[in-house]
Amino acid sequence: MSAALTLPNVWAMTPAPALGRYEFEEPVIPIAFYRKHTEALLRRYMHLSMEMGRTPSALGNCMFRGRVSTYRVRSFEDAVIFVFDVEKCMKRLDSFSQGLVARIALQEYSQGEAAELMGVSLRSVSRKYSETLDRLTAIFLEVDLLSVAPPRGCQERG
Repeated sequence: MSAALTLPNVWAMTPAPALGRYEFEEPVIPIAFYRKHTEALLRRYMHLSMEMGRTPSALGNCMFRGRVSTYRVRSFEDAVIFVFDVEKCMKRLDSFSQGLVARIALQEYSQGEAAELMGVSLRSVSRKYSETLDRLTAIFLEVDLLSVAPPRGCQERG
């Protein structure tokens, strides 16, 4: 008798999961949704860190308000704090992930170019970069550099 003929019998014998034994908590926030926001925050970090390298008098009209995070930069001191906060978050990643973020998000290499420079396959870079952005997004959400805002039109019930 072949295994294909006995397989439906095996499926029929498995017990159905009990509906009452699972407790559902609040829905999980889809971190992948925030990848573009994380990349924009990293570009902003790069821009501000480059601005900090100049003399403070050149910063006059070059400052801009962030569109992604709740972190608003109003002065040179705010820019310094923002840059240090992002650097602290980046240090929580492993060295390979830091290299991926540096090559792709900060230096704006394509994933193919980053794969060649780092000596790994394009598939590995694509997979690892997505995982790294998700991990970095979770870190940014944890330290309130990014915020989870309810969709427009939703009102809190209290």
